[in-house]
Amino acid sequence: MIDLYTWTTPNGRKVSILLEELGVDYEVHPINIGEDDQMTDAFLKIGPNNKIPVIVDRETGQSVMESGAIMIYLAEKYGRFLPSDPARKSEAMEWLMWQMAGFGPMLGQAHHFLHFNPGKAAYAEGRFRDEVARLYGVLDTRLAGREYIVDEYSIVDMACWPWASRYEWQEVDLADYPNVRAWYQRLLAREAVQRGYHVPKVMGEIPPG
Repeated sequence: MIDLYTWTTPNGRKVSILLEELGVDYEVHPINIGEDDQMTDAFLKIGPNNKIPVIVDRETGQSVMESGAIMIYLAEKYGRFLPSDPARKSEAMEWLMWQMAGFGPMLGQAHHFLHFNPGKAAYAEGRFRDEVARLYGVLDTRLAGREYIVDEYSIVDMACWPWASRYEWQEVDLADYPNVRAWYQRLLAREAVQRGYHVPKVMGEIPPG
């Protein structure tokens, strides 16, 4: 059994989607970051960086923070969604780190300046709008002739998709990135992705792409 401490963010959805795809038993513990639940002493014992998601593996008692580390831990524990061949695993890790270092944090900054605080910092808006376009371009090129980012469906797709699902907050039209759009809709059709999106609570219709 896995305990999942999470909220309705792209980083949280990465892990809930993976858990749904794995089909393993897990218990959800909502951590309302709008009410500073992540700052409590109890949460800090398992997530010292004050961030969701965090998991606790009841079989071992081990806690794991940081979404990318959690995804690697679960993929290796259950032997799914991460290539075992060294060269292909290296490629998967390369693109997972791309998401962790760029496609997540840069899109998150776009949310801050373009969606939540528009009109307050023209330089920041331009900078992150341009970087978002560049990153989507990188992903679109990568997906040319591929159904998934590392050829077979993996934690890399699950890590990237929740960030792409907020394309409207990023002022992105997925029609401008046809390979990304096809990939986005391919994942959206998966029932596990749909279930994982609505953890820890239903948040309305999933953007259709």
